[in-house]
Amino acid sequence: MRSLAFATAAFIAFAATGANAQVELKTYADANGYIDVQKLTCAQLAGTFQQDADLLTTWYSGWYNGLGKKHFINVARAREAEHETIVYCKANPKVTIIKAMGLVFDKMRKERGIVLAK
Repeated sequence: MRSLAFATAAFIAFAATGANAQVELKTYADANGYIDVQKLTCAQLAGTFQQDADLLTTWYSGWYNGLGKKHFINVARAREAEHETIVYCKANPKVTIIKAMGLVFDKMRKERGIVLAK
């Protein structure tokens, strides 16, 4: 319930700034159509359409899991991570998405007592 209240407050604060004009994800692509995902900011994620935000967070999640050699998906947990990332990004627009995802994943692991093997 507390998370929902925070998410609502973050959304209202973001919407009130006037920075809520949505743009297509392709806006951030270079001349060859590629997006440098390590440079995208939370403001850019928050400023895309929902389906673009879904695509980005799914890609990031897959990239992170690929680095960890994890080859499974927990759909409910992935959606929770996406939601938490968007909430975090709305509150921290200057942070890169890649950093935000790392922070959200670390927080979720800590809350669940998940320890990564080194």
